[in-house]
Amino acid sequence: MTNFSPDALFKLDVRNRIRFTVLAILVVAIAAAFFVYPAVWDKAVEKINIFSPFQLPKFAGVPFKLGLDLAGGTRLVYLADVSGVANQDVGSAMSGVRDVIERRVNLFGVSEPVVEVEQTASDWRLNVELAGISNISQAVGEIGKTPVLEFKLERDAAEAQKIASEQKAGNKEFLSMDPEFYETNLSGRYVKRAALEFDNTTGQPQVAVEFNDEGAKIFEEITSKNVGKQLGIYVDGLRISSPVIREAIPGGSGVISGQFTTNFAKQLARELNLGALPVPINLISQDSVGASLGKDSLAKSVFAGLIGLLAVALFMIFYYRLPGGAAVLALLIYTALVLAIFKMVPVTLTLAGIAGFILSIGMAVDANILIFERMKEEVAGGKTLGVAIDDGFARAWPSIRDSNISTLITTLVLYYFTTGVVRGFALTLGIGVIVSMFSAIFVTRSFLKLFPAALLENWPRLMGVSKI
Repeated sequence: MTNFSPDALFKLDVRNRIRFTVLAILVVAIAAAFFVYPAVWDKAVEKINIFSPFQLPKFAGVPFKLGLDLAGGTRLVYLADVSGVANQDVGSAMSGVRDVIERRVNLFGVSEPVVEVEQTASDWRLNVELAGISNISQAVGEIGKTPVLEFKLERDAAEAQKIASEQKAGNKEFLSMDPEFYETNLSGRYVKRAALEFDNTTGQPQVAVEFNDEGAKIFEEITSKNVGKQLGIYVDGLRISSPVIREAIPGGSGVISGQFTTNFAKQLARELNLGALPVPINLISQDSVGASLGKDSLAKSVFAGLIGLLAVALFMIFYYRLPGGAAVLALLIYTALVLAIFKMVPVTLTLAGIAGFILSIGMAVDANILIFERMKEEVAGGKTLGVAIDDGFARAWPSIRDSNISTLITTLVLYYFTTGVVRGFALTLGIGVIVSMFSAIFVTRSFLKLFPAALLENWPRLMGVSKI
């Protein structure tokens, strides 16, 4: 062993290479199991560290991310007022609303908030799911009072006079128009950060605004093409400032000034940092899911998964004997690996996601059944056990590959073209299918090859056949 090198691994005979492979699989599986449920390891380490000169570390306590239906929380539905947005720009504006809300609810420590845009007839709605949030009233209040920040340009004198005249004449087409300023593409959607500052000359409080890259380009274009005009700055439809554009302003930075108090400017900067909405939204529905109800759903889901796993294990062992036992062990390893991946990614687990995971367990067993039935056919054809195992896996692989690829295609379609619980189902099912292919082809095969061929040939019923 003193002369052992990594190259020696490739010079091992077949039997020792199989043993090394099985050992590596078990080590990875045990590590994954402790990562999924670290309490067992941590309790053992606490007892060992009492008298051990070397302090063993504990496993990282990474929790599963649970969705609204499992962790409890609130579902909010907002109605967006898009009356002031051109039809061709509504989709872009709602995308901006969604981005802003996602950025803001993340500040509350919400686990994987779900923010979705939904169009029903002529209405545009925003569905917000806040799982596990402790202060629901605060979240609702912050979302509702976020300001709508708009930048508008001064109209030409002739145009302003025409609109004012039409409004006096009662022309409905012009009643909703601002006679002094018109809208631009620049809005609170593009605000990157805002900060309280004080004017060096007057000492008045003001808010310095920095735009993101896209907003910086729009801001520079507006200021370069409209030198000498006023730029109206509106918050919640109220014009709070209208500075004159003196020159083109590159870099994406500007100042919102006016007759502000320090508290007003500070609050405005804070709310803009939370995200100014491109369009106003109004809360029309609020549903809460209690944490106790979520825990009950989780407990029932886990219980159903364990019952299903036990039923599959008993069937495999009873019908396929030793190969079935190897498949069950591979299935347990598969379960530990998939749950560890769910923690590491992390995947937000919902009831639909757990259903996708349980379904992938069945697909993992389905691959083993194809392999074992093919092995029986090879043995019945007169082949030795070692050859039958290799040929059984090789000839079952095309069927396993094609069925799993078709399932993966379906999960990709569901993931990219749906939202909410369906997307979670597709994600967990897709991850499970990928790992199940590794489990069925690599893990189960390694376990079967570990047993001596002579022993199995003397006890053919261990393989589920009458004779070899």
